[in-house]
Amino acid sequence: MEREIFNSIYKGTKDFTQHDVHRANATGFSTPADEYMERGIDLNEQLIKNKPATFFFRMNGDSMEGAGIFSGDVLIVDRSITNVNGKVIVAVLNGEMLVRRLDKTFNKIRLVPETTKLAVIDVDPFSDFSVWGAVTYVVHEL
Repeated sequence: MEREIFNSIYKGTKDFTQHDVHRANATGFSTPADEYMERGIDLNEQLIKNKPATFFFRMNGDSMEGAGIFSGDVLIVDRSITNVNGKVIVAVLNGEMLVRRLDKTFNKIRLVPETTKLAVIDVDPFSDFSVWGAVTYVVHEL
């Protein structure tokens, strides 16, 4: 089996784009509507910018409902994004994984929920805290 090697920036699963996919007509004759035919969409190419650093999580809880993230949604998390202030992140605080919006100032780190049911968490400077990754996309069922 041939092993795929990925660079730091994911460029898709093939050496061609979706627009390079050839069309086939079963009748042998093309129609004017063929020029307007939609091609397939590869969600990996659309949603994942850095494949080795991207992970999928299922949201458990209602802490981010105000941001449109509901319990059961799939979160696409990129660990390579470093500028995360103001973004929705997956944080590890004292061994617990949390999904919150990061509010980082000069001397204070806060984890802000997007619901009135929960309070803002002020991160103690001596606690075990790290940003695991930034949430880039949310997939949920309608």
